[in-house]
Amino acid sequence: MDEAELKRLERRAVRRLDFAILPMMTMFYLLSFLDRANIGNARVAGLQKDLGMSDWQYQVCVTILYVPYICAELPANLLLRKIGPRFLMPTLLTLWGLMVALQGLVTSYAGLATVRAFLGLVEGPMFPGIVLYLSSFYTRSELAFRVAVFFSSASLSGAFSGLLAAAIVNMDGISGRPGWAWIFILEGIFSSLMGILGFFIIPSTPQELKFMTPELREVLIRRLEKDKPSSSTYQDHFSFKEVLRSLKSPHVLLVFAIFYMEGTVLYGQALFLPSIVNQLGFSANTTQLLSVGPFAGGFIVTLTASLLSDRIKSRAIPTMLLSILGIIGFSIYLSSEAKYTRYGSLFFTVPGVYAAVPPVSAWMANNSEPHYRRATSIALGFVATNAGGITSTWLFPTSESPRYRKTTIINLTFTILIIVGSGLNALLLNHMNKQKVKHREEILRPYNIDSDDEKGTNATRAWIELGDRHPDFKYSL
Repeated sequence: MDEAELKRLERRAVRRLDFAILPMMTMFYLLSFLDRANIGNARVAGLQKDLGMSDWQYQVCVTILYVPYICAELPANLLLRKIGPRFLMPTLLTLWGLMVALQGLVTSYAGLATVRAFLGLVEGPMFPGIVLYLSSFYTRSELAFRVAVFFSSASLSGAFSGLLAAAIVNMDGISGRPGWAWIFILEGIFSSLMGILGFFIIPSTPQELKFMTPELREVLIRRLEKDKPSSSTYQDHFSFKEVLRSLKSPHVLLVFAIFYMEGTVLYGQALFLPSIVNQLGFSANTTQLLSVGPFAGGFIVTLTASLLSDRIKSRAIPTMLLSILGIIGFSIYLSSEAKYTRYGSLFFTVPGVYAAVPPVSAWMANNSEPHYRRATSIALGFVATNAGGITSTWLFPTSESPRYRKTTIINLTFTILIIVGSGLNALLLNHMNKQKVKHREEILRPYNIDSDDEKGTNATRAWIELGDRHPDFKYSL
């Protein structure tokens, strides 16, 4: 088969792959973000008032979700290959749909806090699980755009949640339930139904892909072997050494810090944007509708920036450029007194914050191998993100609305530090690439690759044990 024919087959295989797994992963994450953040819409619709909660109690209900959420991320990622994505991911979605619906039946602060804790436990593994899952199907240079496709649904969920909430609250009084309760009940039921559908659609490995010829499946497998030799084999077994190697990797720790700051700013926008808009002086129903615009802008920018990131094979440059958008938005919000100008600033902050997540997520996944080291690094990234989510829930007290001066300064500072951290990480990775090339023979000497290795056993062992530290593995900048 000549090179042109192989390229044609690869493009065809990737298109089939996109249609086979991206729609369901996108729907799973859309529901994840929608079901986690819809408490903001419920608050505007009267949740806090009806349950007699103080601002502090409401913030506890938002925060408590993230504690079990964070605790579940790493164990679930390490178990994903063992259990199989086709079983673990639909089970999680089905269960969390039930938890979301139960929020519509609570009658007290204690009841809401309890249900949200269980919601966090089953919802936590989804985002890192999807990134790890996609990294097992796509090459490193394709990953950011695919992460963007499903993650941009977070922007859509922000838009949809406003539109859905505006419609659903009209059910106020039906069956004796307030409008905010129906937001939870209807969205929870839909999530459970999608989870059940997932059992019949999601493949665990490229070998299980349906609607694809054996030839196309073989093309996908071969290109993954070429792109990530250490992860193309299932000979690597779980070891705590891989967890520790991830924890000791300086580039993982730098991206961990970036994720924390990104999470603080991201969840502040996701959870509190309806409240921010409402406290600018708009009515409750107008607020739900005005929340749509910034998230829709974020959707477009997220896809465009991530496509660029894959095309130029860079993660640092898009992350830094997008963060500049966030800086512009926070600066306008901080310096302006006019409510329409402040609302307009959200069209910079939301795209700037949301669109940076896929390149950073791909960055973490790109630079950790083999499988269990990558699973650990991805999970650690989202542990940091959701730790930022916990921080964000305490940054928007009603007493400081609508200016939120302290919070805006924190968000502005974090966005600047994201640029600094991205630049430092790119410099570090470039240095590490050069050092691996310089010391290639020394690194590979223990594996005797060039002597008596006709079957490539030693070469395979080198890839499995060294992973991303292998001299032939080039870190993505």
